[in-house]
Amino acid sequence: MLLSVAFGAHAYAQVKTPADTSQEGMIRKQEKPVDTRADLSKQYDFGDMLNDILRPKRKADSTRKRSAITVVPNIAANPTIGFQIGIKAVAGKVLGNVPHTYMSTAATSASITTKGILYFYFLHNIFTPGNKWNLQGSIVASKSVTPDFGLGIGQASNKSPEDYILTNPERKPYVWHSEYYKFFEKVYKEIGHNLFLGAGVEFEMRRHLNNPKYDSILTPFEIYNERYGFPQDHYVASGFLFNVQYTTRDNPNRAYKGVYIDGGFRVNQTWVGSSKNSLQFTYDFRKYFSLSARTPEHVIAFWSWGSGVVAGAVPYLELPGTTRDPSFRSGRGYTGGYFKSTQFFYSETEYRFPITRNKLFSGVTFVNIESANDKSGTRLFEVWQPAAGLGLRVLFNKATRTNLCLDYAWGRYGTKGFFLNLNETF
Repeated sequence: MLLSVAFGAHAYAQVKTPADTSQEGMIRKQEKPVDTRADLSKQYDFGDMLNDILRPKRKADSTRKRSAITVVPNIAANPTIGFQIGIKAVAGKVLGNVPHTYMSTAATSASITTKGILYFYFLHNIFTPGNKWNLQGSIVASKSVTPDFGLGIGQASNKSPEDYILTNPERKPYVWHSEYYKFFEKVYKEIGHNLFLGAGVEFEMRRHLNNPKYDSILTPFEIYNERYGFPQDHYVASGFLFNVQYTTRDNPNRAYKGVYIDGGFRVNQTWVGSSKNSLQFTYDFRKYFSLSARTPEHVIAFWSWGSGVVAGAVPYLELPGTTRDPSFRSGRGYTGGYFKSTQFFYSETEYRFPITRNKLFSGVTFVNIESANDKSGTRLFEVWQPAAGLGLRVLFNKATRTNLCLDYAWGRYGTKGFFLNLNETF
C-alpha cells in the first residue's frame, strides 16, 4: 500500500501535472455561471471555518471577495521516494468580462525528498478578454525516479523470453533514476462559439537514466530501446502539436455540467532535436450531468481518454498509459505508468454528491477501466484492467469551487492507494 499526499496517482514521484492544473484540461467558465452570490453565501468552506476559529466574533461580510489563490503543503511518503515536503499553489481569475471570458488558471509547486528527489513545475492556461486567444503551457524540471511495470496490460506473452520480460505479466516493479525536463506551449484561437483551433511545441528530455540494481538483469526498458533504436541512458522527444478543442464546462475546477472534447496530433521530428520521428494521436472526452437543479452538486461525470502511436517510435517512458493523460490523474488504484503501450484506452465514471447542507463536505464513488496492446499479440480492447474507489471532498475555496480531495482506490495485482489532491480528477 502506498501513501501519497498532493501527488495523486504518481506514488513513485514521477509526478507531473495534477488535475487542478491540467494544461490541456483546465476548464473554462460557463456563459451563465451556476454559482450566484446568494448561492455562495449559503456555502461554507475551509476559509470560513478558519475565520470562525481564529475570529469567532467577526461578522460575515458578503461583499468581501474571496482570494482565488489556494496554497497547500505538498507532502508524500513511500519507500521509493522517502519522505517529501514541498508547497503547491493554484489560482484562478477571469481576465475579461463575465460571461464573455473563460477563467484563466495557473499553478506552481516545488518539493524535495529525503532520497534527493527534486521536483518543480509552473503551469498556465490563460484566456485573453473575449476568449480571442488561449495560451496553455508548462515548465517542468526534476531529479526523479520513474516506476516501470512493463509494456502492455499485464497479459503474458509466450512468443520469446524477451517478450515475456517486456510484457511483465507479474507486474514486477523496476525503478529508473533520471533528470527530466519539459517545456510545453500551445496557442489556441477561437474560431467559433466554444470551438478552438490550436498549435504549439513540446520538448521532453531525460538524462542520466540509470539504476545499478538492474545492471545484470534484462529489463523491459532495455528490450524496448534495443528494438526501437533508442539510447539506454537518455532521449529527447520534441515536436509540434496540432489540436481542436470544444468546451462548454461551467467551472475550471469542479464542473456541474457541460462537455469537454480535445483531439489532435503530436509530431516529433529529429530535425528539431527528437531522438526519433513519430506521429501520435490523442483524444480527451469529458461529460458532466447535474442531477438536480436545486442541488447541482449531484453530478454524474464520464471521462474517456485514449492515445496511439500512428507512425514512428515514442520513447518508452513517454508512451501513453496510466496517468499519461493531460491531468496525470487517470488510473486511481494503480501507480503511474502501471500499464502503457503504443495504443492505450482509458474510461472512468464518477458520481459526486454533497454530504452536508452547507457544502463543506461532499463525496465521490468511481470506477475505471484500462486497455492496451502489448506488441506481442494482445490487441487494444482485448484485455481490460479495472479499478474502483471512493473519496471525501472538503470545500477549500467556494469562490473557485476548489476542493481538497481524499481518495482511496483498489486495482488488480493487489494494488491500492490513498490519494490526496486539489480539485477533481477530471
